[in-house]
Amino acid sequence: MSQLITSKKTNEKETLKFECETGNYHTFCPISCVSWLYQKIEDSFFLVIGTKTCGYFLQNALGVMIFAEPRYAMAELEEADISAQLNDYKELKRLCLQIKRDRNPSVIVWIGTCTTEIIKMDLEGMAPRLETEIGIPIVVARANGLDYAFTQGEDTVLAAMACRCPDKTPSSITSSSTNASIIIDNSQKNGQQSETLTSCVHPPLVLFGSLPSAVVNVLTLELNKQGVKVDGWLPSNRYTDLPALGEDVYVCGVNPFLSRTAMTLMRRKKCKLINAPFPIGPDGTRAWIEKICNVLGVIPVGLEEREKKIWQSLENYLPLVRGKSVFFMGDNLLEISLARFLTRCGMIVYECGVPYLDKRYQASELLLLEQTCLEKNVPMPRIVEKPDNYYQIQRIRELQPDLVITGMALSNPLEARGINTKWSVEFTFAQIHGFANSKDVLELVTRPLRRNMMQKVSNKTLVKPAN
Repeated sequence: MSQLITSKKTNEKETLKFECETGNYHTFCPISCVSWLYQKIEDSFFLVIGTKTCGYFLQNALGVMIFAEPRYAMAELEEADISAQLNDYKELKRLCLQIKRDRNPSVIVWIGTCTTEIIKMDLEGMAPRLETEIGIPIVVARANGLDYAFTQGEDTVLAAMACRCPDKTPSSITSSSTNASIIIDNSQKNGQQSETLTSCVHPPLVLFGSLPSAVVNVLTLELNKQGVKVDGWLPSNRYTDLPALGEDVYVCGVNPFLSRTAMTLMRRKKCKLINAPFPIGPDGTRAWIEKICNVLGVIPVGLEEREKKIWQSLENYLPLVRGKSVFFMGDNLLEISLARFLTRCGMIVYECGVPYLDKRYQASELLLLEQTCLEKNVPMPRIVEKPDNYYQIQRIRELQPDLVITGMALSNPLEARGINTKWSVEFTFAQIHGFANSKDVLELVTRPLRRNMMQKVSNKTLVKPAN
């Protein structure tokens, strides 16, 4: 009987293991999304409505000098505001008129906080009336600390902006599809590559997720090479250039923390979501492009060779991580994508903690992680949603991983116990998307490993042999 049981177990396919704990959220406040969104949307102004604590956090987290005149500000709530002794509408109108006079932005984004949630400020009710009076669009986004991770602040803002995107009419869809896309011909002419335009009809495509302009251009060019035309990005560099959305428009995300935006695009704008892995690492970027091409009816060309070249360019980093183990404590919702890429690089992922996991939005990413583990013949990582840091510390002591990717609060205590750590927030602000930026991911991952190796070497040289 025991032989029958063991044979049955060996024939079963190993799958990802999902667990859920009830830990507290050890993460930044989501209003920190202002730090990169105000730079991305060049004609915007962000007004954070909260207490002095919110202002102190923004001052410390953003670190922008007042002389730089950044396009964001704090509307500090005082006791009179909280006790309803002051008229919220009049105070916000005064501030917005001052913003219009001094900056004249194309849009004002109100960022709600924990306090506005608790005292039930009707920001959505006040915004349309005030918008009519001052003549500037006002977008309300409740990017408060009640979310699971700080990156979800961007998700909230983009979901609110998606509702402001213009509707795409059937006539505009037809015209944009006929002018579809670019295919690059690699024929040599005078020693240079010549680009030829050929028509390839496919439905409109809009990508969503805030990335630096350089990365946006690279990903757009990668799709253009396959004959896929990108009709727009959400967010765009200017609020006035928001993409048109409608029933026949396909949308695809570039970050794993944008599930609310994806839901809004499907439900409110009736768009069709392309559920693909995210373009992080050579494997993820190739899978992302292939999925978009397959859904749009375009045959991808040369992606396998492109991925091989990128892996060859990473040869200096791969020996440093191959066979090493990594433990994700969970902070910014990029953990699944990074775990998949590092597994492909030869690392063993013991645990992948995530503050929040939308299995539907990340279905393709989870499937690719599972396939990668099977191909590399390594154990499946343990995926823990809402991890409890107390139990995680115990598991780290038992497993003794070579690297722990964690939030800033736990990094120093772990380092003091001889465990190599890396701040997870660095992956949020680094350029990690696309083929070429795979090197930056490994640069961040290997830095603490290289530092530890150098310390060991220096300690050996300091030890003098006994006479």
